[in-house]
Amino acid sequence: MYDLAAPRTSKVPQVTLAFWIIKICATTLGETGGDAVSMTMRLGYAVSTLIFFAIFLVLVSAQIAARSYRRFLYWAVIVATTTVGTTMADFADRSLGIGYVGGASILFALVLLVLAVWYLSVGSVSVARIDSPKVEIFYWLTIVASNTLGTALGDFLADDGGLGFEGGALVFGAALVLVAAGYFFTRISHTLLFWVAFILTRPLGATVGDLLTKPRADGGLDLSRIGSSAVIAVVIVIGIAFTSRQAGSHHPQT
Repeated sequence: MYDLAAPRTSKVPQVTLAFWIIKICATTLGETGGDAVSMTMRLGYAVSTLIFFAIFLVLVSAQIAARSYRRFLYWAVIVATTTVGTTMADFADRSLGIGYVGGASILFALVLLVLAVWYLSVGSVSVARIDSPKVEIFYWLTIVASNTLGTALGDFLADDGGLGFEGGALVFGAALVLVAAGYFFTRISHTLLFWVAFILTRPLGATVGDLLTKPRADGGLDLSRIGSSAVIAVVIVIGIAFTSRQAGSHHPQT
């Protein structure tokens, strides 16, 4: 057991360009890895979701219990949220027949609900203050919900929106450029922009992952899901190795 009131330092990395590059790679791995288990291994969306959710619970429990920032553990939890987000969204959209629009609407409402409860509970949803188990639980709940929402958004734009995987990736990439411009050139809340960017990186990764692994007849490159996942995982590990071992020195965000 640990004392919830005990003082702690932040256990999240500095939000830099490297953070976003690794995040996009992690979301791409979530798509290829989730599809590899649910489709290539033919375990189905429900069983795959249970497997990935169990992995997520183990990793996030270790992350919350940790007294200091552990970069590989942190990013392992991020990857776990993207894989479980992929299979949960696919299960809701396809197996339950909710559809992309219905699934995205429900998940968007869930993200807003978690953020609202978080704000009412502690008075902020800023990543500059992830310094207690209570806040960290809200942080990871928001991430799971946002990554699941991102999967549904990516599938909606690529399939129902008729843009295809390349078109979807371009749209979400352009949206992220606009968010970056808002960060550097406007007075829009940095906390708001962070969560918008965090959500948008997921459908970008989802469309890139589908572009790599879907059949050519569907607009993909038909690469191996397992092979692609392995390569992306190696890239992520190398990227993490070059990041700081210390938690981010965050300034309060407005």
